[in-house]
Amino acid sequence: MRVLTRPAPAAPAAVVPHWLPSAPCTPGHCLAGTHAEVGLPRRAARCATGITVVAVGLALAPLVRCCRPALRDRLTRAWARAVPAAFGVRVTIRVSGAAEGAPAGGVLVVANHISWLDIPLVAAVRPARMLAKSEVASWPVLGALVSRGGTLFIERDRLRALPGTVARIASVLRAGIPVVVFPEGSTWCGRRQGRFRPAVFQAALDAGVAVQPVLIRYRLQGAGPATAAAFVGEDTLVASLLRVTAARGLVAEVSVLPPIPPGAHHDRRSLARAAQRAVSGPQDRPGAPSWPGHHLEDRGAGGAN
Repeated sequence: MRVLTRPAPAAPAAVVPHWLPSAPCTPGHCLAGTHAEVGLPRRAARCATGITVVAVGLALAPLVRCCRPALRDRLTRAWARAVPAAFGVRVTIRVSGAAEGAPAGGVLVVANHISWLDIPLVAAVRPARMLAKSEVASWPVLGALVSRGGTLFIERDRLRALPGTVARIASVLRAGIPVVVFPEGSTWCGRRQGRFRPAVFQAALDAGVAVQPVLIRYRLQGAGPATAAAFVGEDTLVASLLRVTAARGLVAEVSVLPPIPPGAHHDRRSLARAAQRAVSGPQDRPGAPSWPGHHLEDRGAGGAN
């Protein structure tokens, strides 16, 4: 005989600030069974090589910071290209004709956000100080590396801390130092993109600098988009690392788009919308030509597939 009981009342949901960005992507829904895999020996070799390259960068970071700016940027770009290559990811950088004269010095670089790999990918085209969530500082190895690299951290669950973070970004930009931000505020799997949050764009307005949009996409060699590199939801850094090193033919495509000059937009919301339109243009519509108006620069960061 079955006894029917009244279900217990649901526990009250945790109060989360409404502004906290989030994505609907989850490892189970977006990442499972989406790519072919290499054998265990190659996975192990990629893991070992990738960790070694990251460790070398960590060890040499203090010396690199002492170099002349031009040399420091060249070394940073070389290391940033080597990181994804070591993990078996081939990197293709595409620069639009209008972006070839991108402003030097202080510029706010904004990109869509899919993976932890996005950090070295953007550094490969524009070495800069990064804005990252405070949790990144606690990541093994990578956390120490980004902290030593002058990363600006944001506490995403403290709304009151946001104006201070924006002010620090503006101060860095005024000093002529570029800053990279991922204004979606959360990672997406790559099939769709999130909305660019306008707050960080106020820093560009306050500092009077240009905004440089960058589009990041991942695909399988000879095929369409891939989610193997995505780092979403409750995924762990270790699980993501293992998935990336196991993927066969994973390609990262970085598109440097025309900059938005200072004064083109007079409020942060319209500036954010303009940057988002740039990274979600006709190249993302089904049936549209791939990367229209861009020429290809393959910087030789190809990893073994």
